[in-house]
Amino acid sequence: MTYRAPVKDMLFDMQHLANIEQVAQLPGFEDAGFDTAQAVLEECAKFSEGVLSPLNWEGDKNPSSWKNGVVTATPGFKEAYKQFAEGGWQGLQHPQDFGGQGLPKTIGSACGEMLNSANMSFALCPLLSDGAIEALLTAGSDDLKAIYLENLVSGKWTGTMNLTEPQAGSDLAAVRTRAEPQPDGTYKVFGTKIYITWGEHDVAENIIHLVLARVVGAPEGVKGISLFVVPKFMVNKDGSLGARNDVHCVSIEHKMGIKASPTAVLQYGDHGGGVGYLVGQENRGLEYMFIMMNAARFGVGVQGIAIAERAYQKAVQFAKDRVQSRPVDGSIAASAPIIYHPDVKRMLMTMRAYTEGCRAMAISSAAAYDASHHHPDAEVRKQNLAFYEFMVPLIKGYSTEMSLEVTSLGVQVHGGMGFIEETGAAQYYRDAKILTIYEGTTAIQANDLVGRKTARDGGQTAKGIAAQIEVTEAELAQSGSAAASVVLKHLTAARLAFIDVVNFVAGNTKASPNAVFSGSVPYLMLAGNLMAGWQMARSLLVAESQIASGSDDVAFMQAKIITAQFYAEHLLCKVPGMRGSIVDGAASVTALALESF
Repeated sequence: MTYRAPVKDMLFDMQHLANIEQVAQLPGFEDAGFDTAQAVLEECAKFSEGVLSPLNWEGDKNPSSWKNGVVTATPGFKEAYKQFAEGGWQGLQHPQDFGGQGLPKTIGSACGEMLNSANMSFALCPLLSDGAIEALLTAGSDDLKAIYLENLVSGKWTGTMNLTEPQAGSDLAAVRTRAEPQPDGTYKVFGTKIYITWGEHDVAENIIHLVLARVVGAPEGVKGISLFVVPKFMVNKDGSLGARNDVHCVSIEHKMGIKASPTAVLQYGDHGGGVGYLVGQENRGLEYMFIMMNAARFGVGVQGIAIAERAYQKAVQFAKDRVQSRPVDGSIAASAPIIYHPDVKRMLMTMRAYTEGCRAMAISSAAAYDASHHHPDAEVRKQNLAFYEFMVPLIKGYSTEMSLEVTSLGVQVHGGMGFIEETGAAQYYRDAKILTIYEGTTAIQANDLVGRKTARDGGQTAKGIAAQIEVTEAELAQSGSAAASVVLKHLTAARLAFIDVVNFVAGNTKASPNAVFSGSVPYLMLAGNLMAGWQMARSLLVAESQIASGSDDVAFMQAKIITAQFYAEHLLCKVPGMRGSIVDGAASVTALALESF
């Protein structure tokens, strides 16, 4: 089945939920209105559908391979990457000063979704480069920027993030990779890094590793970690590539999914030490790495939406083609395509509602990011940043957990054929699983939501968002339509449940941490469900007003209304029950004695 980018749905979200014309009034984005968004998305759709999508199944069958330290990508990937770089796609959201196009994240997130729907293994490479670019833009010296940024932004070189070590997964305080200062101001880096996405490959001429390491004599724990640039090949003064640096790929992992994306074990310093360059100041590495991680966490949330969309499209196509059994209502006398069966429709609607809800949440949050960086008013920047930062763990956590449910439903719609690899549905299920794990597991996102985003400000940001949801409720009440009334009922109940949970979290995190953190992931899922449901409610209001004002696409708008109502009745309705398990159910999580497990 060929992938078709959902450009129309993305443009609907951009125009009506993210208000792209308002984004285009921000300094630096004057040329980035709706017409630009449409042109960019249509071009990205062509590239994603025509070049990347056909390689997706190939990458699953013929993964990247390692031999004697050399990693060879899946056949076709190198040529596709060349087209990707030449098309300027890597620089889409990056500054024009370094050769980028300087477009808003609102447009960039939609393009990211298409690339990942078409071929997630491929799209991981630019995602990691984006993170490296962000870190250098924020904390790199003028020298480092001059040497590395233009080639990273152009896609000529690729970037990586090197955090994890065999003994240091989520606990970065345990990082042991060491950096020894040299008389010339460089550092020699020694250590092993694991799970390095696209850490070695043959699709670009150089790889720029951003590496967390501890300078000799630095404080213990997270306070003593620094960030270094360690290039695969040294860069000469004239910009040409010099000698191979002392960083080598000793193996790549054999994985459940994303098989074409080489996940490398990198060894630094087996031959005298890898030459590294300090980013920013010593002992502030974790702070800088968080910049990369926040960019990547949003990107991984978008990957969840992307893989869900791909699984949904495949399931719809199968359901229309697969003939099996007579419809229960007798509307067709003979066996019919399974899409006539109510339960198949329920599964397809669940897939559709989740995907559209999370897409709307991501695109509207991207607009807040753009305002937080470009709005001339400092107070408006601050409010938008608080909103965006609250949303990041939800976009990452909820969208990726939802992608597991959606891709699993995709297999279920296919029945026995879904369990057969040749069908292709299973690949999306396998690829989706990593999304809930890398760039911080769902529990790590939930810890962030509880600690930094809720308890720290006493729940004020969360309650501010709840107040915005109330405004939408008032608009639903004003509409008075049957669909708006249904959505209003569930949205109000979900918001009230959310406020109860926010008060519980803000009031008990210090005094009863186990009680709060035992419900931290349910809190994240509750909040994500509400935020996506809120955007679906907004979509319904837009669709109603579009129909009333004579929209020329009534079928699309009616589908929006039905999907929003389905979201409310089948997904948002779960929120009050989740509230009970979080606020009242902590004791049974922790009560069982350890020896009873």
